[in-house]
Amino acid sequence: MPTIERLAHVGVHVRDLDRSVAFYRDVLGLQVSDDDAEHGMVFLSSRPDVEHHEVLLCGGRTSPDGELWLQQISFRCPTLEDVLAYYRRFVEHDVKIEYTVTHGNAIGVYFYDPDGNRLEVYWPTGLVARQGYLEGLDFTLPADVLLEQVRKSVAEHGETGYVDMRLLGGIDVGQSDS
Repeated sequence: MPTIERLAHVGVHVRDLDRSVAFYRDVLGLQVSDDDAEHGMVFLSSRPDVEHHEVLLCGGRTSPDGELWLQQISFRCPTLEDVLAYYRRFVEHDVKIEYTVTHGNAIGVYFYDPDGNRLEVYWPTGLVARQGYLEGLDFTLPADVLLEQVRKSVAEHGETGYVDMRLLGGIDVGQSDS
């Protein structure tokens, strides 16, 4: 059986290509690695020396606002401090934040791009927790305090999982392995 090494990139149709490129480049910090202006495509990467692109933005989105068609696109960060820095950056740029959470095995912030696509930046904790596991965190607290909260929560709920229903607001977020 052939195997897949990893997910390499995601292509997303957007309504306003320039606005979306600015968001992914200037707020998320991805680098434009290539573009095809003739066909309305821009390629972006967090590490263009390793992966030509992880996100492909294409014009021509036709789905109406509020239509659920994409569950999430997640970006892994090397440190918890990076996730917290992104949180502060999102607040500074008035990015719509859905929630700041732990999945036990990860700590992340869910947010929306200009077209309403749900995105996540996260850091893997190295802890084991049954999924779905979702608990809100206060990202104004220091990293060491958050990590201690997550360790305690996983010690209590890691084997059974935990979902803070107040975060869901009746919306099925599905399960995430991040």
